[in-house]
Amino acid sequence: MKFVVVWSIRLGLAVAGLGMLELPVRAEMEQIESVGDRPPVSIRAADLVAQPSKLAQTAAPSQITGVKLNPRPTELEIVLETADGRALEVDASKFTSEGNTLIAEIPNAVLTLPDGQAFQAENPSSDITKITVEQQSPTSIRISVVGNNTLPTTDVVLKTGAFSYSLNPDPEGAEEEIVVTGAGQDGYFVTDATTATKTDTPLRDIPASIQVIPRQLLEDRQVRRVDQAADNVPGVQVDVTQGGLPAAEFFIRGFNSFLATYRDGFRSDANVGLFNVASIERIEFLKGPASVLYGQNEPGGIVNIVSKQPLTQPYYAPSLTIGSFDFYSPTLDISGPLNSQKTVAYRLNLAYENAGSFRDFVNSENIFVAPALSWQIGKNTKLTFIAEYQKFNYAFDRGFAPTGPEIFQVPISRNLGEPDFNDATAETGRASYVLEHQFSENWKLRHGFAAVISNFDKSEITPFFLQEDRRTIDRAAVKENNTSQNLTLQNEVVGKFRTGFVAHQVLLGVELYRQKNTIRSSGAEIAPIDLFNPVYGAEPGVFSLEADEESLSDALGIYFQDQITLLSNLKLLVGGRFDLIRTIRRDFLNDSVPTDSTDFAFSPRAGIVYQPIEPVSLYFSYATSFNPNLFGTSATGEAFEPEKGEQFEVGIKADLLSKRLAATLAAFQIRKENVLVTDPNDPDFSIQTGEQKSRGMEFNLVGRPVNGWNVVASYAYTDAFVSKDTDPLLVGDRLTQIPRHQLGLFNTYEIQRGTLKGLGFNLGLYYVSGDREANLPNDGLRLPSYFRVDTGIFYKRDNWKLQLNVNNLTNIDYYNSNGFFIVPQPPLTVLGKVSVEF
Repeated sequence: MKFVVVWSIRLGLAVAGLGMLELPVRAEMEQIESVGDRPPVSIRAADLVAQPSKLAQTAAPSQITGVKLNPRPTELEIVLETADGRALEVDASKFTSEGNTLIAEIPNAVLTLPDGQAFQAENPSSDITKITVEQQSPTSIRISVVGNNTLPTTDVVLKTGAFSYSLNPDPEGAEEEIVVTGAGQDGYFVTDATTATKTDTPLRDIPASIQVIPRQLLEDRQVRRVDQAADNVPGVQVDVTQGGLPAAEFFIRGFNSFLATYRDGFRSDANVGLFNVASIERIEFLKGPASVLYGQNEPGGIVNIVSKQPLTQPYYAPSLTIGSFDFYSPTLDISGPLNSQKTVAYRLNLAYENAGSFRDFVNSENIFVAPALSWQIGKNTKLTFIAEYQKFNYAFDRGFAPTGPEIFQVPISRNLGEPDFNDATAETGRASYVLEHQFSENWKLRHGFAAVISNFDKSEITPFFLQEDRRTIDRAAVKENNTSQNLTLQNEVVGKFRTGFVAHQVLLGVELYRQKNTIRSSGAEIAPIDLFNPVYGAEPGVFSLEADEESLSDALGIYFQDQITLLSNLKLLVGGRFDLIRTIRRDFLNDSVPTDSTDFAFSPRAGIVYQPIEPVSLYFSYATSFNPNLFGTSATGEAFEPEKGEQFEVGIKADLLSKRLAATLAAFQIRKENVLVTDPNDPDFSIQTGEQKSRGMEFNLVGRPVNGWNVVASYAYTDAFVSKDTDPLLVGDRLTQIPRHQLGLFNTYEIQRGTLKGLGFNLGLYYVSGDREANLPNDGLRLPSYFRVDTGIFYKRDNWKLQLNVNNLTNIDYYNSNGFFIVPQPPLTVLGKVSVEF
């Protein structure tokens, strides 16, 4: 017998208020499969039922108020609806078969159907003659699925809450198994994430602030670009880069996250952060310094984009999205087993996008292919391969230069380039594999390798200086080619042991990383243009070579971590990483080597979590970061020391409303030192006496307060500023693009019963305060505040879904910036989508 469980809450905590499930889950890990869109961890059912049955502890019986059948081409889903919307208890030993009948016995449950009778359905499929759900005893029910002379061949799936079970016997007579998702999720409520510790640890046990944007939230909002996820993460803002490239770069807690985006734990491309939402399972934001596990980074935090995994059940999901500005995008997500034993599985995501823009002369075309393959080599060994290729061709568009308040009087559609010149093509190929082997119940090896290769060509007309008449803006023509090659090799061992009454989970890792970048750039003069009455058609002059450089970085990182459980409610996290980085930057144009440095750094981290009562976690943490200074020149010609950052953070995490909501409140202070500033003795050189600080408070609330209502809400207060500089006028200046106040709220509600069942609505409210500085040094130019309203409606029926999203409902003008350019954001935009799963 094989049955599959999709967990929406983590093991080790109360399950739907029915007691504690204290099992050595990770120690029994045998394989990682996938249920729905979630990568699970497999555990032998025999091991599960051998444990004391704490699910059977006394609790009020759940009331089953409805039974629904969802027939699909290869599957029949039996949905048990409860009065409180929670999952039922399930005893593994109660799944059996007798003759041609599949039987499931559910304890601690009573039928309260509207007609007061048992549920029966005749001939729901060609090989099933009857399904019955009836009261077996005063506190248990019995589900019978009768096959047509033999056991059903259709996959019969029992669904209760966010759990799904397959009732069909394994054709090979294999040992029973339960499959549990690696990141527990119920709606928008994700309970586990791996980015902060590289282990499967409940978020409430980690002394850090982590926000996870799950697949469902991306789909409900119809997110088309990864950076849109920043709307729902407190303390995170979009970093607009590369003239409209669908990148994944952010400002986190006041600091630019350049080099801080990861894919499945591997460092992403430094030059072309090209991503496609089609293959993303979730996005994990880790706030604060992360060098303890990830090496060189800015102190604000990192972003880890987690890929969809292959599934062992057939899955097919085509969709088509059509929207404003000639937008259309078909996608296809297919997955399933490649052999009868289901030890080899595949997944393939395909996406195509063609779009115009609210900006003049701007259009784009995007092609995306992402195959994945998993192989369960043996009982304790699994290999997963993931690859993707993306080509994005678009009209390169910087937006406006931050030259003065006049730009906010210009229509947001205004393009200051040339319609026949601005063009760019970005291509990225990624491939990675991860080999996992379980040596024993307590020790596991993870070996991984990733390669990222990209090429980026662009031609752009860039506005940069506003003349005295305050309407004529100077421009420059640029042609540029960037290439990048990133290679990462990781080896990690995770183990569990005890020293007396103290439990340890240790992580030991070694990482090798190589990054090679090239840039070749040419420039030419071109006529200026009038902001308010542009006349196009100017031709660039003669191009001359302005840059021809190559940089090569080789890094070795050795890291360790110990998650220590002193008491059941008192946990420590300690760790550190040693990094050795050699960087060479060659300037072929001037036949020089501006940078040839070797940097060594040690990055410690420590934290403590105290849980005075089971739903509440109080935590304190200290973390550090480092980032090499690759640019700038000292008067003596000596290499600069790396920038260093440190953070102190205190916070509280709480599960509310019987774990229907999770809240995090955090306060932090970050200090970054060794920042390059102008040498007061010679402005052509730099010195390392600069310092920047960021301090603030963040609040995040996510969950499902009542059945059918999903919500994520956030607020951040951030004060990021220059704290030391050789120019006293700069001290106290705020860092660019960082608002003091940021508020986000997104809700969806789906009607649960009646004739309108499946109809749903969503509402998003987003506020950013008007104190975002456009320039550093601050010159008084600030981006205006905005309050944006997004809304939508959807309808689900069987395996179909129709969805309509309206973004920027009130059609306000608003802008983002990166300290170099100010980029108008989309006006009222409509996206309609039809999708089906089978």
